[in-house]
Amino acid sequence: MNRSDQQAYDRGTSLYSPDGRIYQVEYAREAVKRGAPSLGIRASDGVVLAAQSRAGSDLMVAESIEKLHKIDDHVGAASAGHVADARKLVDFAREHAQVNRLRYGEPVGIEALTKEITDHIQENTQTGGTRPYGASLLLGGVDETGARLFATDPSGTPQEWRAVAIGGGRDGIQEVLEERYDETAGVNDAVSLAVRALKTEVEDIEAEGMSLAAVTEEGYDPYTTEEISDLLDGVDVDE
Repeated sequence: MNRSDQQAYDRGTSLYSPDGRIYQVEYAREAVKRGAPSLGIRASDGVVLAAQSRAGSDLMVAESIEKLHKIDDHVGAASAGHVADARKLVDFAREHAQVNRLRYGEPVGIEALTKEITDHIQENTQTGGTRPYGASLLLGGVDETGARLFATDPSGTPQEWRAVAIGGGRDGIQEVLEERYDETAGVNDAVSLAVRALKTEVEDIEAEGMSLAAVTEEGYDPYTTEEISDLLDGVDVDE
């Protein structure tokens, strides 16, 4: 297929190319890959979420860049890709979580919430006048089935993981996770692994440019900059 033929198909979100591809979805995936990395780790007693924040200037307040989000008391999210797109998905998730509490009087299941979000994402791949979301989310939390971790894709596909990274530098971070992941480890060990994985891939990462949170039966617990700084100092990636 030559370039002019490809252009005929990549102008629409709902058009398949002759080789079965939807170019706008692939472009959205590229937007995710260009974002700062985020990762999630499922521990025996909860889920850990971590992310790097990229400030565009030394004058920008790093804490104003939100990469981790509290969706409900029992579930959090990490994002990669276009910040504005991720924010819309986070707002959608929060609204659905609250509606579930009001309607049924109980917290929403992590898997059910993920599928609601990915159904919403998928609609933007087949509706005229829209475009796919250029962002992916990691949704982690604890429900009646235990600790769960899911990832969303711009195509609208949900996937469950034990440990996963999204965004820039994914391959390097995923390699560390696959090498060191232990499904019997608790949240504290998962936090150390998350810090190690980011520190290994992101050169000279600082506490101000990193976000970290744990979701357990006690709820969503974000770490302070001082706590992250201590964790970074305590991890030697050469060990």
